[in-house]
Amino acid sequence: MQWDATAGAAGGVLPRAVSPRVGVGGACQTDRMWLELDLPAAVLSTFLFLALCAALALVTVSLGRPSAVLLGCAVGLVVLSVIIVAVLPITIPPLMGAILALLAVALATVGGNPIVRWVLRAADGGKTPEGPRGGILVELMAAPPAPPREEEILRGGTTIGYLERLAAALAIVVGFPAAIAVIVALKGVGRFTELATPAARERFIVGTLASLLWASAVAGIIPLAMW
Repeated sequence: MQWDATAGAAGGVLPRAVSPRVGVGGACQTDRMWLELDLPAAVLSTFLFLALCAALALVTVSLGRPSAVLLGCAVGLVVLSVIIVAVLPITIPPLMGAILALLAVALATVGGNPIVRWVLRAADGGKTPEGPRGGILVELMAAPPAPPREEEILRGGTTIGYLERLAAALAIVVGFPAAIAVIVALKGVGRFTELATPAARERFIVGTLASLLWASAVAGIIPLAMW
């Protein structure tokens, strides 16, 4: 507050309080500066939100029967999002980051199922039939004169895949990617006795790599966008 001298009734000088003036132009300029600072982050957040929602819708539609076209579009959206957040030096707000993290974890967990099945079908040409309990059906040799018998191995693969991707995505989002090594180790120890046939080994390696690669790519969008 400033003081100004005014003439009193008896000819003396009395101090008078003068309020400071705030320029309208200065306030508008400040608001414009804040808008310019927040606009890139808002645009990036909106794009990532729409891209993740679209990819989640595409993979959800492909859960029953994997579609190469729909899954290709979902993969393209994820790859585009990763490239954008890796190149642009823009940091999204924490609240929007939390919303995007939930979307990314859901997409990484759910979307990995049709993605992995699509990759496995492309790897073996669809020659390995799937079992009713999430495994594969293979022919096991029996002692003569018994004929070969068909048995389902790698059972529970669908459920294990969901849990595997959920754990991997959460580990990357919270900043502890080293936990993926623990996930792979636990899965390898649990499946060791079932990897006797070539089909089982191929499905285990290809499926695990495809599952973790998808989960890592989707979940990696969040730390890249917030750092």
